[in-house]
Amino acid sequence: MGRGIALVFASAGFSVKLFEPDTRVREGIRARLAADVRSFDGDEAAVERVDVTGNLREAVTGADFVTEAAPERLDLKRSIFAELEAIAPATAILASNTSVLPIGEIAAGRAGAERIIGTHWWNPPGLVPLVEVVPSRYTSQATVARTMELLRSVGKAPAEIARDVPGFVANRLQHALWREAIAMVAQGICDSRTLDDCVKNSFGLRLAVLGPLENADLVGLDLTLDIHRALLPDLDRSPGPNPYLEAQVAAGRLGFKSGAGFRPWTSEEMAEVRQRLAAHLLEAKRKSASA
Repeated sequence: MGRGIALVFASAGFSVKLFEPDTRVREGIRARLAADVRSFDGDEAAVERVDVTGNLREAVTGADFVTEAAPERLDLKRSIFAELEAIAPATAILASNTSVLPIGEIAAGRAGAERIIGTHWWNPPGLVPLVEVVPSRYTSQATVARTMELLRSVGKAPAEIARDVPGFVANRLQHALWREAIAMVAQGICDSRTLDDCVKNSFGLRLAVLGPLENADLVGLDLTLDIHRALLPDLDRSPGPNPYLEAQVAAGRLGFKSGAGFRPWTSEEMAEVRQRLAAHLLEAKRKSASA
């Protein structure tokens, strides 16, 4: 994600410094950046505007905007922001790309908490327009305004989230769907391939142009209410992860990374899924640019 976010800013003409602490990963970043930019039909000159370094102080010196994209561990992110607060320019906005952690928990106790904000990008950053902009109770309105303006300037579709809750908006919706999907497979209602086909060949086709509440208005809220009265009591309400998911992980069935998850995957099938997704997102980006 960090690499993809860096490339978005570089593609918009900004000079970017990319910090990567792992030597092996750092040595391969430029090649991966070049591959990334080709995958979304971008300007390969953007790669030259990304300076890769293994020194955090060097990376943030003179920065106006800093984005953290470390693993989803609160203790790690808090330690990173403590360091950033000490070494980044006092005027720099400090953003976290966390997808689920409340920003207030990351910023709590920091003297510069008013300049800490959440910017949740979606993968791949170069092709998905949304960035959820999440202020905590400490974030200043000036920080929000500058962040929204910057993201619009690089071609993103920033959405300011009014409340700092775990998962923000899009991930809460996505994982509510995943919870019910996993529960149906676990209950034997259908297998995973059938479930995915049901989504892709029905409401999934509409989602890019018709949001869920637009759809409710379209069909009528009276009908929506009647459906909810009949259906909602039967939906999964598990307060934690489904035991079926936990069993998959315990058995080492982790998805693409292990060759099997809810179903087995060959290398050819995995490549086809990735290519199909990239082609779909690239076509959507082209249509948006020409509209």
